[in-house]
Amino acid sequence: MSSLILGRIKHSIPSSRLIAETVKMKRTIAFAIAVLLTISVTAQKKKSVVGVDTIAPVGIIKGLTDDQLMEAVERQTFRFFWHGAHPVSGLALERSNTVMAEHYWDFINEAWGEPNFSTTPFGPDAGAIGGTGFGIMSTVVAVERGWIGRDTAVKRLCKIADFLINADCYHGIYPHFMNGRTGKTIKFDRLDDGADIVETSYLLMGFLCAREYFNKDVPREVYLRKRINQMWGAANWNWHTNNQNKLLWHWSPNNDFDMNFPVWGWNECLITYIMAASSPNHSIAKAVYDGSWVGSPGFKNGREYYGYRLPLGNYDKDKGGPLFFEQYTFQGIDPNGLKDSLDNDYFEQGKNHTLINRAYCIENPKKYKGYSDKCWGLTAGDSYKGYVAHSPENDFGVIQPTAAISSMPYTPKESMEALRYFYYNLGDKIWSKYGFVDGFSIHHNWYAKSHLAIDEGPIVVMLENYRTGLLWKLFMKIPDIQNGLKKLGFTSPYFK
Repeated sequence: MSSLILGRIKHSIPSSRLIAETVKMKRTIAFAIAVLLTISVTAQKKKSVVGVDTIAPVGIIKGLTDDQLMEAVERQTFRFFWHGAHPVSGLALERSNTVMAEHYWDFINEAWGEPNFSTTPFGPDAGAIGGTGFGIMSTVVAVERGWIGRDTAVKRLCKIADFLINADCYHGIYPHFMNGRTGKTIKFDRLDDGADIVETSYLLMGFLCAREYFNKDVPREVYLRKRINQMWGAANWNWHTNNQNKLLWHWSPNNDFDMNFPVWGWNECLITYIMAASSPNHSIAKAVYDGSWVGSPGFKNGREYYGYRLPLGNYDKDKGGPLFFEQYTFQGIDPNGLKDSLDNDYFEQGKNHTLINRAYCIENPKKYKGYSDKCWGLTAGDSYKGYVAHSPENDFGVIQPTAAISSMPYTPKESMEALRYFYYNLGDKIWSKYGFVDGFSIHHNWYAKSHLAIDEGPIVVMLENYRTGLLWKLFMKIPDIQNGLKKLGFTSPYFK
């Protein structure tokens, strides 16, 4: 029970009874918290919970251990995907609020001072394909933790899969945004009105994890696995090479490859190449990976910032860029012990990039109020105006909680300090029914009301990977994925 609620209760009690009632209230609250935590632990042990479909939100609970706090944050954040999903399709919504945009760029570019007089609402039906993949991975966590029933989860995933089977799809590749009511593509931009190979890679990463987890020989799980196999088999990654040694991000029946936007490295898209190389039916050649990923000018770094060597991401002024680069791919791909043929160590990359990002916030060259060793984390998300891929070079004084929290596998001490600060020191401003809001700026006295799927998902998944490695173990054991990693020259403890 939050202090705000407790305060309201106190004001309704006559002063002569206040002390006695307050003592009783505190005992009641303490008992309620103990019961809540006991139920949570018990539910974790009962993996076969059936029919659980409601997750009640909680306020700020004092005195939580690190593990209890991570459990509370994961659980509340998952509510975005469970209770906040599109009611017709079950897709994860791109955002919990509504913005005005004829094309999504109209809203994004408000951050750069571009006027936006759009009259079309973007939000209520805008399903996020990549965010849905993150939500599917979060659903696996929810079942494993006992927050929802296995059968209930499978029904939801079947609903999503059946919707996608009949929705807009281009050579097996889905668009970035989709109307969750009709299945029709929502344009991102004038030319970006078709397939998005990166978002599709996140979607199918999630579905493959679900296929591995829901492996029982019962009709509905068999049905779900069939649907997932159909999508996995149909995705034509090779089509997006356009007969070149490049992987092109977009294709459209209206505009063909006119976007002409190769998936260059280093950024959040390593998983796209891994999925493309792993495909059982439409795999890309290693030359494509070498040509447009490893061969791009932004791939290799090797310099030091604040005493930390950064292997990848040749964005010198940006000191590695936003932190989601180290999080999206590694929800499924385990960076521990992962190396490529150039001897790049991917755990070192994730850890050092995170520490560099934190060190930049501590240095705080722009002197923003609020930045500290406990309040840090620059990544993509809502800003006080528009949407920004926040980073050292694009520092607007805005912190996204997902940046530090989703870095827990790389920097557990520093990320836990940030998590505790966000929860206990800023919780009255940024803790909500769906976990932490998307962003905040103490300097600008701005605290978002929004939640974004692509920022919510990594919180659940990366905290769980830190705690148990659940999604890593599921994804890394898949033969197709192991074959794809080997094909691209990776080594990992998961395979020889």
